[in-house]
Amino acid sequence: MLRPRFAIMLDGGFVTKVLSARLQRYPKAEDIIAECDRVSHHPTLAEYELLRIYYYDAPPAGAKLTNPIDGSRINLKETDRYKEATELHTHLATAPNFALRMGDTMVRGWQIGEKSFKKMSRRPRALAAGDLIPNIKQKGVDLRIGLDMARLALRESVRAVVVMTGDSDLIPAFKFARREGMRVYLDHLGRNVRPGLRIHADIVFEDAVEHG
Repeated sequence: MLRPRFAIMLDGGFVTKVLSARLQRYPKAEDIIAECDRVSHHPTLAEYELLRIYYYDAPPAGAKLTNPIDGSRINLKETDRYKEATELHTHLATAPNFALRMGDTMVRGWQIGEKSFKKMSRRPRALAAGDLIPNIKQKGVDLRIGLDMARLALRESVRAVVVMTGDSDLIPAFKFARREGMRVYLDHLGRNVRPGLRIHADIVFEDAVEHG
């Protein structure tokens, strides 16, 4: 008898941020694969067979920027972040059972960094060049996750999805998939998430682990 299938969907921006804080370095492909192996061996999925792992992200920004305060220039293609993200995407693209779904990256000049903003809020001072960081935004990642959830649900390609995210913008996709009969499991990697994500998931994996 054929076993029901499941898919894993990873919000790449969320996953790399959490793992970077945990590992104190930018994650490598083997770190991402290890998280997927952990999910695949969860007791809830014992009767399921893996269809595919979908990894959603956007290419790293590669623009050249000039700091408006001191005129210094930066080429984002020469940064460690660009090299590490490119290497991660390259390795995941060829990993077994992985499929990359890439959104778009937009660079909109500069913005005040979070640390500098907090310090200046407590003790106002003149803005310095080091307070600015590139203003980089991802576009289309959430949309691709939602569309794939809907497609898999409508075609009955899988009976369950595990979504590794902390993004409450995906709540409508969770609700739609469940209405179509799909089981939706949430893995938030131990991070605090809005109640709506928990409410509209059938099982929250971290909770399942904690409560046995």
